[in-house]
Amino acid sequence: MSVFSYIVSGVSSFVAVTLSLFALGQKVPRAAFFARCFAAYGSLLLCAIYGVIASIILRLAGYGRVSQWATARSFKWVMRCTTGVQFDIIEGKEHLSTRPAVFISNHQSELDVLMLGEVFPPYCSVTAKKSLRHVPILGWFMALSRTVFIDRANRETAVKAFDSAAEEMRIHRQSVFIFPEGTRSYSDKPDLLPFKKGAFHLAVKAGVPIVPVVAENYSHVLSPRAMRFKSGTINIKVLPPISTEGLTAVDVDDLTKATQASMLKTLLELSRKESAEIELNAQPKASSTAVEI
Repeated sequence: MSVFSYIVSGVSSFVAVTLSLFALGQKVPRAAFFARCFAAYGSLLLCAIYGVIASIILRLAGYGRVSQWATARSFKWVMRCTTGVQFDIIEGKEHLSTRPAVFISNHQSELDVLMLGEVFPPYCSVTAKKSLRHVPILGWFMALSRTVFIDRANRETAVKAFDSAAEEMRIHRQSVFIFPEGTRSYSDKPDLLPFKKGAFHLAVKAGVPIVPVVAENYSHVLSPRAMRFKSGTINIKVLPPISTEGLTAVDVDDLTKATQASMLKTLLELSRKESAEIELNAQPKASSTAVEI
């Protein structure tokens, strides 16, 4: 068999297993969990392949700085079709046009890739841990599309990476998207992990605003602990830009704490709204037959 035949056979088997799990999930909830996990990771691989091709073509055409935006949009539509999950910006969409800026967001799970598909603006790059550079296909796409790789184990190289990113922001007006928690929380309640200060140092160094993006806790849609993964809509709020004008490194600590407090407040508000909607939907419907007294 040729290499192409092996690829076709592998993809066909993957699709067949995923569809079988979806069918079984009608009666066995755990099967539905694995079906959507397979669909999500398959979508990620497909979009990463597209991202490699798109990054090469866009760089050759002189538009390499929008390749991550183009790939993020593919995540939005492909994963919406394969998982039935979508993110909805209910407030602050106009703030996504801020440029250049440091965009930050809470980080809950791998599903945040789909969230990036909804909010990621043109002329923006993500940051990622250095080890992802060596992941086949995904790492190739990230390297080609100007991802800012951070070596968390080496402060000196991490500082150099942020210095380079700040220069890119000043010269080319390229924004950066960072998850300040540094890792996925997988939290089943509306909460935030402690924020790392790199995003705030970068914003102050580059002299650009910070734009917080808050996605509601979506454990009702995806919870690895409960082995729950179902379709649904997840709400997002984009908060107004936070100016860093006139700030220095000594102000970073206060800036970090104030921003985290603001994002946590919004996260709790989104969760209360979600709880209220669930409670309202759970109430019995009034009878359509009126009784006169």
